[in-house]
Amino acid sequence: MAVAQPTFDLTGRLPPQNLDAERSLLGCMLLANESIDEIGDLIQPQNFYSDAHQRIADTIFRLYETKYGGIDAVTVAEELEKHKELDEIGGVLYLSEIQDTVPHAAHAKYYANIIRDKFIQRTLKEACTTILRDIFDEPQETQELLQKAEQLIFQILEQRGAADKLEIRDILMDAFDEISRRSEQEGGTSGQSTGFQDLDSLTSGLQKSELIIIAARPSMGKTAFACNIAQAVSQNAKAERDQSTQNQLDTAVPTNGVLLFSLEQSKLELAERLLCSFGKIDGHKLRQGELDSDERMRLLEASGRLSELPIFIDDQPSRSMAEIGAICRRVKRRYGVGLVIVDYLQLIEPDDRKAPREQQVARIARRLKALAKEMNIPVIALAQLNRGVELREDKRPRLADLRESGAIEQDADLVMFLHRPEAYDPADKPGLAELIVAKHRNGPTGIVPLTWRKECMRFENFSGVYEPEGGHGF
Repeated sequence: MAVAQPTFDLTGRLPPQNLDAERSLLGCMLLANESIDEIGDLIQPQNFYSDAHQRIADTIFRLYETKYGGIDAVTVAEELEKHKELDEIGGVLYLSEIQDTVPHAAHAKYYANIIRDKFIQRTLKEACTTILRDIFDEPQETQELLQKAEQLIFQILEQRGAADKLEIRDILMDAFDEISRRSEQEGGTSGQSTGFQDLDSLTSGLQKSELIIIAARPSMGKTAFACNIAQAVSQNAKAERDQSTQNQLDTAVPTNGVLLFSLEQSKLELAERLLCSFGKIDGHKLRQGELDSDERMRLLEASGRLSELPIFIDDQPSRSMAEIGAICRRVKRRYGVGLVIVDYLQLIEPDDRKAPREQQVARIARRLKALAKEMNIPVIALAQLNRGVELREDKRPRLADLRESGAIEQDADLVMFLHRPEAYDPADKPGLAELIVAKHRNGPTGIVPLTWRKECMRFENFSGVYEPEGGHGF
């Protein structure tokens, strides 16, 4: 016997709204013009439900931009009359009623929050209606429907209200808290340690809210380098979690792990890379199935240790920024995320495929930076360099070698290039890698030497004599 499913009849129901709050807020703005500044970043004319109230609010905001005061029922009525809208909102009498029936002008922000909440609820209702219409009227793939639904919902979640702290004294208190935290850090690393001492010394670690670009020509080791950083950050996160769990006797302590988006390689390929790097195992022998007993033991040990690290991998190709943002928020809520890595930037699906490529990349870079700020964590994006670097005698990359360089360079806080001389000449400093810090918004630039162990796809701290300007070291 079929079970009857509950139904919801929305026929005749008004969308969420509060006309009393709308009238009260308009009255506050007419009676006390300074309240417009209090709610200007919370509310917009289109947030009102009543068409008449939208027209009145739009007129008030427009007048305030030019007059900065002297706005009341008379001046608003005059402006509405100029645009032939006065009768449509109820005339001078309705404006006077609004101004004369304000409960309290000091409650403007309270009324604005009510209006904004009702607007968000209406927007949510419209999004749900769109989703239902797409399901029944426009047959689409399930995955496509899910992506569209998630994008609509997160667009609502991302709506912003007023900034919590604007006064310099509040900001300075936060700044001193951060300075105190840095002074307690060992080794002068205020951000997350990359595991590379010279790089941490130059950058003070990976900083919150920063967009970090790691670029190179193909086969230079971008993914391997990103995996090395992911390993270091996740190991630190696990250590912090274990310490917190021990202190709090709570096994549900969230981690600040690493979320890695692999748009080019599969999860299996990345897992093998991590195993080889972690266990210092020859990748070629692993793929050929030629490991000896000692290497098999190291592989099992590496697998056991890696399985305990808070590393999350998404390997779906052609991810859009909307999808990447949604996944980041879900993983952060469920597990905690301290670092996001995207491999690589040029493979992110653009929102508008018809736009010029430079505009597409500019929008992607801007949204990656916005994601870093929103989640308050560093975001690393790997990027490809153009062929221009190979046409020069000096093969060291420059900022101009970035594909769509202007767009990426503008939004990035830190731009680093990986360069291995032996990639062009096997006899030129074999095993040496240079990490060229070409842009550092908040610190110095320079060249960080690294050791490249090709057999296990691993970068390590450099040890030896190195002269980056043509010396005979290494």
